[in-house]
Amino acid sequence: MTDDNPRQLRLKKREERRLKTGHLWVYSNEVDVKTTPLTEIAPGEQLQIADYRGNVLGSAYVNPNSLICARLFSHQPEASLDADLIRGRLERALQFRHDLFAAPHYRLIYGESDGLPGLVVDRYDRILVVQITTVGMDVLRDTVLDVLDTVLQPAVIYLRNDSSAREQEGLERYTTVIKGELPEQMELIENKVRFQVPLAESQKTGWYFDHRLNRLRCQAYAPGKRVLDVFSYVGAWGVQALHAGASEVICVDASKEYLQVAEANAAAVKSGGLATLDGDAFEVLRQLYEDGEQFDIVVLDPPAFIKRRKDMKEGELAYRRINRLAMRLLKKDGLLISASCSYHLGRKKLLDNIRRAAHKLEQEVQVLEQGHQGPDHPVHAAMPETDYLKAYFCRLLAM
Repeated sequence: MTDDNPRQLRLKKREERRLKTGHLWVYSNEVDVKTTPLTEIAPGEQLQIADYRGNVLGSAYVNPNSLICARLFSHQPEASLDADLIRGRLERALQFRHDLFAAPHYRLIYGESDGLPGLVVDRYDRILVVQITTVGMDVLRDTVLDVLDTVLQPAVIYLRNDSSAREQEGLERYTTVIKGELPEQMELIENKVRFQVPLAESQKTGWYFDHRLNRLRCQAYAPGKRVLDVFSYVGAWGVQALHAGASEVICVDASKEYLQVAEANAAAVKSGGLATLDGDAFEVLRQLYEDGEQFDIVVLDPPAFIKRRKDMKEGELAYRRINRLAMRLLKKDGLLISASCSYHLGRKKLLDNIRRAAHKLEQEVQVLEQGHQGPDHPVHAAMPETDYLKAYFCRLLAM
């Protein structure tokens, strides 16, 4: 760093344009390393971000060893990411969720969108699941946990630092209980339906709150219908369809253990009506077709087939294949709910792959509704990276 301004990271000429639109990330190739060498910055250090003239754009924490080498947390030049700022951002996020949701079960902090880059917090009433994914937030780990404990006074704080994103930041992956005793099962309520989730053995932070409103819309179509829930996890879509009056639901997942939880969740809603099939989703759908099975509704909520840009070709092929297999199982005028959580697969691209799958079956697609991530996963208007979830409610028409 230069002696005249030891707390400033300068950008190359014209590299400030994206930040001036409100984006919060700085890439390492945008930094003027001759003026402000990245090698002289400690991982997690907080600095001012400035354009090539020295005009300050905001305050950020830095990881000189990452492609995303700086993340702004404030547009104020003298801001500090400390306990006071974290508490203020947490209380703002908490008030919004409190006003919006009847039950305290939601994503409480969604990274940059809530002004706390590198931090995710899911709330299950008095259980908090915390995920820290960046060096800049990791050096503040104890401060973050203390603020969460003071403001919310949870019975349990579970640190789920096992995301692959940590490896990109040079951080170890681990999980640990910070406070209390982690229950074998945790309870949550979504759209008036109670679920049990095996938190220690769960996927990611335990629950996919982002599809809350999409699952609610699915309930509107479910009464009297036969429903296939593919990649079902613990039955979020299928059990809510059963709650709404579906005549029969079949959940498909690769994990027998998760399907057993889905069965238990369904039993708490209704006696009978839910069956499960374990195995690879592509193979299970092929077998169901060979067996002559037909459904009124098929839900596809797969994991991200495209995690990196270089996965696009194979990932798009996977989306087309799984959608085509699902379409073959639909009754006339049946409903396909097709989702993707792959950020690199945009909304238009997903629809194009659905259309291409239908075209191969000599069908055309009629879009009834479009789904999005819920309001506890707010989109930062200047950061398309925060807008990842999409879903289409489709009907197929023979031509």
